[in-house]
Amino acid sequence: MSATTQDRIARLRDRMAATGCDLVAVGPTSHMRWLAGADPHGDERPVMLLVSQTHAGFLMPALNADSVRQATDLPFETWADADGPAAALERLRGTCALPADPMVAVDEAMRADFALLLLDAMGGPRRSFCDGTVGWLRARKEPEEIDRLRASAALNDRAMAAGFACLREGIAESEVADAIRAVYAEAGATPAFTIVGFGANGAFPHHHTGATRLAPETAVLIDTGCVLDGYPSDMTRCAWFGRDPSPEFARVAETVRRATEAGIAAARPGARARDVDAAARGVIEAAGYGPRFVHRTGHGLGVDIHEPPWITATSEDELAPGMVFSVEPGIYLPGAFGIRIEDIVVLGRDGAEPLGHYDRVPAVIG
Repeated sequence: MSATTQDRIARLRDRMAATGCDLVAVGPTSHMRWLAGADPHGDERPVMLLVSQTHAGFLMPALNADSVRQATDLPFETWADADGPAAALERLRGTCALPADPMVAVDEAMRADFALLLLDAMGGPRRSFCDGTVGWLRARKEPEEIDRLRASAALNDRAMAAGFACLREGIAESEVADAIRAVYAEAGATPAFTIVGFGANGAFPHHHTGATRLAPETAVLIDTGCVLDGYPSDMTRCAWFGRDPSPEFARVAETVRRATEAGIAAARPGARARDVDAAARGVIEAAGYGPRFVHRTGHGLGVDIHEPPWITATSEDELAPGMVFSVEPGIYLPGAFGIRIEDIVVLGRDGAEPLGHYDRVPAVIG
């Protein structure tokens, strides 16, 4: 197996021992891609990777075995459509040499029928999800992962600049999105999402970019990200298109900027995720806009664009060096505009460092 896979499985086994987990079962999800470098075709045929203290191997449909073999040399227990997966799964479980009453961690993103196939075959064992094992490891990024995230963020800076640079009266939200995606395409990246909201559309946190055309004296929100070399980026910025930003736009923009910076300042090793949320939310509440901040303050970023840690008001997760997550407070005024300022940060020993460098102060573009 590759040195990366070997290291990750060894660290997973250490974590399993520390948490009392006897078996980890992951499906054809981002957990499998991260752990084993394999990305099997996903359909209704059961496929999973089982890891115990003594064995790591795949339940693999014979139809896909030759293709997946190009990505991994971990052992396969294959099964044909004519036979079904039960016997192959029983062989794989036997090779894992589990105790009489095992604790099983099941991939939370695995298909339910795959998970139930395993759990039923084991007679309903004690079980949890993988957030304390594979997820725990993924939340603490390796140096190479941080380098890739940093490169993706740098590309996103350029794409964001291209989006704001193309603003002109009459342009459609979709045309701005096209300009942003062209920057990704030129760099060989894949667009992950692009939200462009003019005026009142910016007050929908997950607005569907459409045909709305830009008029003078209008707020503009852009939230965009791509996937470069397997790792994503994510950033939100706002601007005013026109000559004279309204006093309320200026007041809200300054409040959100300060909230973002307060959240970043609160992100330190040993702090709780809820502390970051409280710091950002406190600025917005003090300005009188508390009810207009309608979502959590952030989410982790790694192989997936949304993954742990979750930066919420209730999360007790302890922040640790190597974690990468967003800080993205927002204020949304229905019928008028919305402002969200989002940075992705990596946590070091001394605090949080933004991966992107696009100016947080909303520009006035006229």
